[in-house]
Amino acid sequence: MKNINSKQPLADHDIEQFIGLQLRFGVVLSSLIVLTGGILYLVQSGGMALPHYQQFIGEKAGFTTGREIWYGAIGMQAKGIIQLGVVVLIATPILRIFFSLIGFIVEKDRLYILITLVVLSVMMFSIFGGLKV
Repeated sequence: MKNINSKQPLADHDIEQFIGLQLRFGVVLSSLIVLTGGILYLVQSGGMALPHYQQFIGEKAGFTTGREIWYGAIGMQAKGIIQLGVVVLIATPILRIFFSLIGFIVEKDRLYILITLVVLSVMMFSIFGGLKV
């Protein structure tokens, strides 16, 4: 991107490059987090006995809220770290829409600002509408 203090405005190409970099960084970061959690899961549960596959035994609900995921990841619980990686992966395209909105605001393109706000609002409602806190 161009220097923010320069007199030249940001070009469409600069904004596209930044958004592309953000998407790549988000996917790579989430992959590394999930890989770390997966390795930790194998280390922590590798010596456990194999379950009986003739009978289904479900697991208790866990890591379903943001607080549980965060404290699980901080507490070095493998499932919490894996869930954190999934949350980062989900947040990546949402950040892309947000940064696109910023770019359209900078360009003062009212139609695309409105469209992007609608898309962002629908996504936020669909994600947080059924969230239990």
